Amino acid sequence: MKPTRRILTVLLTGLTVLSLGPPSQAAEASVSPPGHHGGAKDNPQVAYDWQRTAIRTIYTDAALPIPAGSLYLGFTSLAVRDAYRAAAPWRGASAPAAVAAAAHGVLVAYFPAFKTQLDADLATSLATVPDGRAEARGIRIGERAAAAMVADRVDDGRNAPITYSRPPAPGVWQPPATGMAVAWLGFVDPLVLRRPIAVDGPDALTSAAYAADYAEVKRMGSATAPLSDRSAQQTETARFFNDSSIKQMHAGLLGYLGARNVSLDRVTRIFARVDAAVADSLIQGWRLKYEVGFWRPFQAIPGAGSDGNDATTPDAGWAPLVPTPPYADYVSGHSLIVAPTVQVLRSEFGDGVSLTFSSAITGTQRTYPNLTQLEYDALNARIWLGIHFRDAMEDGYRLGHETARQVINRVR
Repeated sequence: MKPTRRILTVLLTGLTVLSLGPPSQAAEASVSPPGHHGGAKDNPQVAYDWQRTAIRTIYTDAALPIPAGSLYLGFTSLAVRDAYRAAAPWRGASAPAAVAAAAHGVLVAYFPAFKTQLDADLATSLATVPDGRAEARGIRIGERAAAAMVADRVDDGRNAPITYSRPPAPGVWQPPATGMAVAWLGFVDPLVLRRPIAVDGPDALTSAAYAADYAEVKRMGSATAPLSDRSAQQTETARFFNDSSIKQMHAGLLGYLGARNVSLDRVTRIFARVDAAVADSLIQGWRLKYEVGFWRPFQAIPGAGSDGNDATTPDAGWAPLVPTPPYADYVSGHSLIVAPTVQVLRSEFGDGVSLTFSSAITGTQRTYPNLTQLEYDALNARIWLGIHFRDAMEDGYRLGHETARQVINRVR
């Protein structure tokens, strides 16, 4: 496995762009973007537009699975940040043009089938930038940032022929006939992280902690749970968060930032941190799913007679509220999307961030007054759906939070 992704520092010297490894303090200082100056040059709309374009291309046009698509969203946002940082200190280069060209370059490289639409999106963005040398220089910066990112990710482990297989045994997840989805993701080189985040693994099958988690999901996650076990509000919350998590979280993030006077500098930094932290969290999470292979509730509850725990009682007819995704329980993938996103926002704005979300599953909208309440509902939703044990959720949140903290320290 090659080293983790270099933090690409794109330096503009005349008309030359160089892609370097982790910068020295002097180099870092030389490219530190200025504060918010206001005006069209620092208008964040181009970043919002290309976030939406990236999500459309990755998840609607290419229809990639949620965890796999996170990689390409991370590549795009990091390249955009590199391009902004190269263009912002250079008064003769347009930062909006650099941002648009970087996003376009990454997306076209990985999704050439949608080049016509992406070319049209780029033309729309550049139509807002005055013609001339600044625009041309910004475009060149963006193109080179994109090329550097794509080159850096060659042979990074994507789509490797990895197959999950474990002998049947108590506590061991068994895949459906289609196999473990996106099994290769856990073997991809991280985008930013230098080393894995430590987690303690699932609770032992014979432990009291496992028995408590077992009892909780058996009672509250059943497809036939009575209102005395899972309230109507809890059921609605569970279904609300069973939507596409990355789309849902990004819609809330875009709405929050778009309603505020946030600079292009800050917006590109936030997106880069969020998307890199989510991608790196999912990479480690999928490695744990592959290596630990802990069983899901729909396997554990009928099979409890073999788990060696006197406090668990099997139920052969038990089924979760919704179908279980085709990968193991530990750790939760949903937590690895919500937790890093929330942690980056918390670091920028504090806990009192009010986010509004919609759900295509329930057709409803929710506004959360703070990030703690959002995380509470999103975490419990997976238990109320019957698809995760609490330990997989809590450890996933720890992993996601710590990944975000380390990404924040590395992505400037």
